[in-house]
Amino acid sequence: MDKDTNIFVAGHRGMVGSALVRALRADGYTRIVTRTHAELDLTDQAAVRRFFAAEAIDVVLLAAARVGGIVANDSRPASFLYENLAIETNVIHAAFEAGVERLVFFGSSCIYPRACPQPIREEYLLTGPLEPTNEAYAIAKIAGLKLCEAYNRQYGTRYVSVMPTNLYGPNDNYDLTNSHVLPALIRKAHAAVRDGADTLTIWGTGTPRREFLHVDDLAAATLFLLRHEHAEGVFNVGVGKDLTIAELAAMVCRIAGFRGELVFDTGRPDGTPRKLLDVSRLARMGWQPRIGLEAGVTATYREYSKYSESRDHAAAHPEPAAAATHA
Repeated sequence: MDKDTNIFVAGHRGMVGSALVRALRADGYTRIVTRTHAELDLTDQAAVRRFFAAEAIDVVLLAAARVGGIVANDSRPASFLYENLAIETNVIHAAFEAGVERLVFFGSSCIYPRACPQPIREEYLLTGPLEPTNEAYAIAKIAGLKLCEAYNRQYGTRYVSVMPTNLYGPNDNYDLTNSHVLPALIRKAHAAVRDGADTLTIWGTGTPRREFLHVDDLAAATLFLLRHEHAEGVFNVGVGKDLTIAELAAMVCRIAGFRGELVFDTGRPDGTPRKLLDVSRLARMGWQPRIGLEAGVTATYREYSKYSESRDHAAAHPEPAAAATHA
C-alpha cells in the first residue's frame, strides 16, 4: 500500500478508529480522510454516496459502529441492529460504486455461536444459535461480513473482514452501564481505591472466560493485512489466550492497588461462557500481537487515572464565568 494512498477511516473518534489513525500516521501515511458524525452521518445513504462521489478514496477502514456492553445491547436491540446495518450497507455499497477495491470491515467475536467449540475458528460462523444478549449486534456484523464476501464474489473487490476479540486501550468507553467488562472493572477499581471501599462488586459469577487484545495490536494487524495484496475473507484477531472474569478482576485490582473483597453479583448476566479465538490463520501469515495483557492493562489504567483525576479536579475547581461584554 503506497504512502500516498487516500485512506478513509470511518469512526476515527472511537477506540478502534483512533488506533487506526495513530498506526497509519506512525507508519508514514499522511492522506488520511476523516469525518465527524456532524460532518457525515453514515446512516444517511444519500450523504454517504455524495461523500464518496466527491472524495478520491482508495482504501476504506470501516470502524464506525454502534457498540456497547451487555446491558446496552440487550436493552436497545433495534438501535444496534438498524444503525449498524445502515452504516455498513451505505459505506460498503458507496465505496464499491466509487471504485474502491480495498476495504476492511471490523466485526466482533460475538458473531460466533454461543456454544461454539473452543478455540473458535472462522469456519464456525453460522453453525449454531447466537448469544441472546447481543444477538442484534451480532446479526448486523454477520450481515456486514457477508456483504463484503458477496461484493468480492460478484465484482472482484478485495474487501476483508476482521473479527477482533475483546478490545481495550485508549479512547475506550468507561460508562458503567454501557461499557464492556474491562473498562468497567478499571473504573470500579479506581473508584474503590479513591473512596477507600472495602468491597468491589463484579457483575455475574466471574466464571466466563474472555480473551483481550490491545486496540493498538488490532491496528497493527489491520495494516499487516493491507500490505498483503492477496488477503481475503474473514480473519480472527486475538492473542490466543484467555482468563476468567474473576482472574481479570484480580489483575485490575492488583494494578489499581485495591486490596478489598471482590463480591460477585450473580443476579447479573454472564453472557457467553467462553470466547477464545483461533488466531492461527493470521499467525501462519506471520503476524503476532506484541502487547501483553498485564502491561496493556497497566498502561490503560494509568491513562484512565490521569483522565479521572483531571475530571475530578475540573469539577472541584470550575473555571470562573467569563465577564459579559457589551458593544
